[in-house]
Amino acid sequence: MSKTYDMARETFAQWGIDSETALQRLASIPISMHCWQGDDVVGFEARTGSSGGGIQATGNHPGRARTPDELRADLEFAYAQIPGTHRLNLHAMYLDTDENPDRDEIEFRHFAPWVDWAKGQGIGLDFNPTFFAHARADDNLTLSHPDKGIRDFWIEHGKRSREIAAQMGAALGSAAVNNIWVPDGYKDTPIDRMAARARLEASLDQMLADPLGAAQMRDAVESKLFGIGVEACTVGSHEFYMGYAIRKGTLLCLDMGHFHPTENVADKLSAVSLSLDEILLHVSRPMRWDSDHVILLDDSILSMAQELVTADLLDRTRIGLDFFDATISRTAAWVIGTRNMQKALLRALLLPLDQLTKAETALDYTTRLTLTEEFKDLPFGAVWDEFCARQDVPTGLPLIRELDAYQAAVASRG
Repeated sequence: MSKTYDMARETFAQWGIDSETALQRLASIPISMHCWQGDDVVGFEARTGSSGGGIQATGNHPGRARTPDELRADLEFAYAQIPGTHRLNLHAMYLDTDENPDRDEIEFRHFAPWVDWAKGQGIGLDFNPTFFAHARADDNLTLSHPDKGIRDFWIEHGKRSREIAAQMGAALGSAAVNNIWVPDGYKDTPIDRMAARARLEASLDQMLADPLGAAQMRDAVESKLFGIGVEACTVGSHEFYMGYAIRKGTLLCLDMGHFHPTENVADKLSAVSLSLDEILLHVSRPMRWDSDHVILLDDSILSMAQELVTADLLDRTRIGLDFFDATISRTAAWVIGTRNMQKALLRALLLPLDQLTKAETALDYTTRLTLTEEFKDLPFGAVWDEFCARQDVPTGLPLIRELDAYQAAVASRG
């Protein structure tokens, strides 16, 4: 224990806060890091199709992972720079096999190397069916497509993804979240929104009809405000999926980039939690709507973490990340973004909640404001440094040297 941390611990104790309890809690919170930052959302299929729904990684920074082995090596490096508990969020387009199955033909064996790797790393896996970057998604309609043949293709893909996720969860002893997002929508104003949403609901019902065990897999559904090419109408809107999740008992995924820029996604947590058992978060930084920049330790992330703690939602929320930036080192993006999510959680865990709640309940908003502002000056950084030191993870200049050295090593990739 460093002298700096010892002084910080005493400072927090003066406010009635036990920093040791906060460190123990932070160490137990898993963050599901997304695989697609490492290769610019390309995947490992021998197929082509437009991305759909506005998904696009911009930039040409050297070092993009081109194979599953390269991606896993990059992930291992990133995890070694991040303290705490880790998971990996994997998309169906990241299969690892010499075969070339279409999306409606994928099986668990096509992802078995990922499971073996996850066992060796001691991490859990989460999964996502991939409803974009495929010829049968080029209309920007999949599960809501008027063509029954196309709907059936994607329904089968969704069924197989659920089965794969369940087998992953069983193999790793940790339930995998299988998150469903589709790019479905219209560039110009549709005549019949109801028909499209009815088709989407019926397709989802078919996909989710088989009751797979919650101990192995949990379904989640994810909304979006709009995407490039679907500006006029997104079939799977927030209202659609919120109602569906409540009726069907799935998780509701709240992606921070999938709402209007003026909406506070943190504010939605307590509102939807009254009607849902669990929530899935996709944390990103939508500088301009769903632009998915690397997470900063900014007000939006701090608010999200604070709401998770103050509303006692940590045990009911799965935290996943969703950003992709090809203008900077991809591994550094993972490390910086994930650590910032953890830093925000630590700050929330170090709040004087009893004092703040007491003031608010008494309608003493002056004290609440004073406490909130004064508390911003406390030595959070010293507690974070202690958290990293205990897990042998670098901070400051040593971290920068590690990030730079690894980037230099992978920069020669084609």
